[in-house]
Amino acid sequence: MQIKNKEWVLEEVKMRKVEFIRLWFTDILGFLKSFAITVEGLEAALEEGVGFDGSSIEGFARIEESDMIAMPDPSTFSLMPSSSSQLGVMAKMFCDILKPDGNPYAEDPRCVLKKNLKRASDIGYTFYVGSELEYFYFQSSQVPPQGLDKGGYFDLTPRDVASDFRRETVLTLKNMNIEVECSHHEVAPSQHEIDLKYTDALNMADNTMTARLMIKEIALKNNLYATFMPKPLFGENGSGMHIHQSLFKGEVNAFFNSQDEWHLSKIAKRYIAGLLRHASEFTLITNQWVNSYKRLVPGYEAPTYLSWALKNRSDLIRVPLYKPGKETATRVELRSPDPACNPYLSFAVTLSAGLEGIEKEYDTVEPVKTNVYKMSGEERKEKGIGQLPENLWEAIRVAEESVWLKETLGESLFFKLIENKRIEWENYRSRVTSYELEQYLPIL
Repeated sequence: MQIKNKEWVLEEVKMRKVEFIRLWFTDILGFLKSFAITVEGLEAALEEGVGFDGSSIEGFARIEESDMIAMPDPSTFSLMPSSSSQLGVMAKMFCDILKPDGNPYAEDPRCVLKKNLKRASDIGYTFYVGSELEYFYFQSSQVPPQGLDKGGYFDLTPRDVASDFRRETVLTLKNMNIEVECSHHEVAPSQHEIDLKYTDALNMADNTMTARLMIKEIALKNNLYATFMPKPLFGENGSGMHIHQSLFKGEVNAFFNSQDEWHLSKIAKRYIAGLLRHASEFTLITNQWVNSYKRLVPGYEAPTYLSWALKNRSDLIRVPLYKPGKETATRVELRSPDPACNPYLSFAVTLSAGLEGIEKEYDTVEPVKTNVYKMSGEERKEKGIGQLPENLWEAIRVAEESVWLKETLGESLFFKLIENKRIEWENYRSRVTSYELEQYLPIL
């Protein structure tokens, strides 16, 4: 396997005649940030990074300590899709954000994920992740949104008129060295899904950021608008980002046990217990927007209760059924996150929650065999089935009381994120909506 180091990047740039390199990183909310350098500055950038002002980046430095360094990661180098040959060949690399003294910057989401991956690595585990990205194609970003089709789950042409855009996206990702497991039309009209093939969590976070950008750019190229808004249409399914996850020791899947009735190891069961115990605390990370909670309601295939199952798709966690000879595919699917989350932080908190279950030997939880939504409140209480936060304010309140979440994210990023979300909630809470005007203006 080719090692993508500094020397390889410099040789690749020369061979491919690259003229510009985009340097990418994210803010705490998961928005991609970028600036470009020319090929003449590449060697110096790879050696010592590129300085920039971090004071205007959400969650980054204050004015009085604004100097930051973007250090490119050579392993993330890939060519960008060609646009115009007259503008020169362009490539991209993700960056780690450093302080001027060269130490990692604690509020960098990629740094937070790396810190939690080291925790897993220190006890012998590699964390693998697969992302399912759901999204909508609309005619534009104008309100109200206008869809492209009336298609449903797995529908093919002519009802699924956006299949060509999905195919173009998949081919683009393939050319950028990102493997796609499958793509298809989702349940709601104009809703689509692209599933990224599992890989280690850091690469998957980078791949998720890249895929979201490519989906949007290809839509714009075709005079359309792609959105990862969790619930853009009332009365239709919202968009999720189911996270498939597993722990490996070397080549061995630590979640698999051939002797267990569910083919799950004790490690896997304690990992699930960790996710269930901390899910309400990390919901602010995996579902960070006011709109996220319009998706997390009963009746639309999105989970609201803290339960796990082998078959039922209404639970927070699903364990896909074991297929003989597919031990490496044994995994846990977390169904609550949405595609507008910050993938670096989302992968960090889910890993941390699972490791808590393993390291502190949480009691294992029995899977639910009936539909949680059909249970009465008393039944759920008897079975110890809790509930996710119902809105952003509840999620903020639960998160800010969590010592575990503060330790996982790091104190400085934790408080900045809480502050940001409180402002968002206050802005939403004080806004007069069209629903209120339609419901109350004619009668009050």
